[in-house]
Amino acid sequence: MALGKRRDVAQPLFISTVNLPSVKSNPFYDTVNQVLSAHQFDPFVEHLCAKFYRDNVGRPGLAPGIYFRCLLVGYFEGLDSERGIAWRCADSKSLGLFLGYALDESTPDHSTISRTRRLIDLETHQEVFGYVLKILANHDGLIEGKTIGVDSTTLEANAALRSIIRRDNGQGYQQFLTDLSKHSGIETPTREDLAKLDRKRKNKGSNDDWQNPHDPDAKITKMKDGTTHLAHKAEHAVDMDSGEILAVNVCDAVVGDTKTLCDTINQASENLRALKDDDRVSDKISNAWASEVVTDKGYHSNDTMCDLGEMRLRTYISEPDRGRRKWMDREDGLDARDATYANRRRIKGERGRALMRRRGELLERSFAHTYETGAMRRLHLRNRDNIAKRVLIHVAGFNLGLLMRVRYGLRKPRGLVGAVFALIVGLWEWLRSLHSATRELQPNRPLMASSNGFQQLSLAA
Repeated sequence: MALGKRRDVAQPLFISTVNLPSVKSNPFYDTVNQVLSAHQFDPFVEHLCAKFYRDNVGRPGLAPGIYFRCLLVGYFEGLDSERGIAWRCADSKSLGLFLGYALDESTPDHSTISRTRRLIDLETHQEVFGYVLKILANHDGLIEGKTIGVDSTTLEANAALRSIIRRDNGQGYQQFLTDLSKHSGIETPTREDLAKLDRKRKNKGSNDDWQNPHDPDAKITKMKDGTTHLAHKAEHAVDMDSGEILAVNVCDAVVGDTKTLCDTINQASENLRALKDDDRVSDKISNAWASEVVTDKGYHSNDTMCDLGEMRLRTYISEPDRGRRKWMDREDGLDARDATYANRRRIKGERGRALMRRRGELLERSFAHTYETGAMRRLHLRNRDNIAKRVLIHVAGFNLGLLMRVRYGLRKPRGLVGAVFALIVGLWEWLRSLHSATRELQPNRPLMASSNGFQQLSLAA
């Protein structure tokens, strides 16, 4: 092959469509479009979002089906910002086909995607999330709804700690430290003086005193890696039989898990009830509401046990070591005692231990896919409603991805290369086992020469 050299090419002013290079659709996105088309996704979202549009006013609007597909691309491609989604869709012809654009049409820019997100309210995004759940429920065995696992994680906000101000007078943090140093006798404090004074202070990051002016919903909290940032909290309710996320609740980062648990369970129960009320999928859903809840010890409290008991839910909640309890110090001490002892007995049983193992598998997996490989651990949006809109469709992409893997054998688009590699490795292991079985059937056969391919590769492995 001759050596090729790169040359400067002048872009033509006009080009015929017959001269455009042929583009093959991505098999993953092609299957996703087939599933969405089979369930009339585009007519549903167009009817749902019609109230947010008006003809012959302003610039041409972005079709709702294209908008929601753009957010799904954010999950499938691991893109954290709408600007990144717009750039990726413009750069890839196969993604343009997935969105529904011809080869000679331009995909939407990030400002159009952001404007459409602000236009469509949070309730509509929740209905689209519920519609994706109905698509999954149409496949037998994907949603059971009997046992729900709940866990939460923190998402770093799009706001910096150095920008926080006092709630009472709007004073910045540096100016606040400067005033403190002047009151302590230092008239012209240096940066070292301010840093030394700041290290000696206690409770210096109280959310009662400080807020970020750009994102007041973000709260100062400790992240999973031990660092301190402004953050939000995302709580998942996961079907413990299939791994589907039944509900996601974006809430205040400093509110305890025991305070948000019931809200998340209620959201999951409402979604299950909506599935049961739909005639198209009701016969494939065995439970209209959850009957069991699995969580970690961060959700264990007397009030939680009593509330879940009133909701008639069987609990499998890990119990922290609190030593000897005094139940009679509370008005509802006997109810809390009975509920706690019953939960303790269940988690020690065989089913309880099995659910605890699946909790670590399914709940942590949902966080890893949506926020680590899905690139949503660090947010690029402000205002909790905007964040919840993006997270809801992001999680809907996770559910669709699970459907693609379970029913069609397709992973994420970025995982197709890994699937081919896994197939080659599996084939190689099968050939090795076949070769070993053949040698065992012929024990008197002399050893193969070292030039044999199987022997060389096995030694290399």
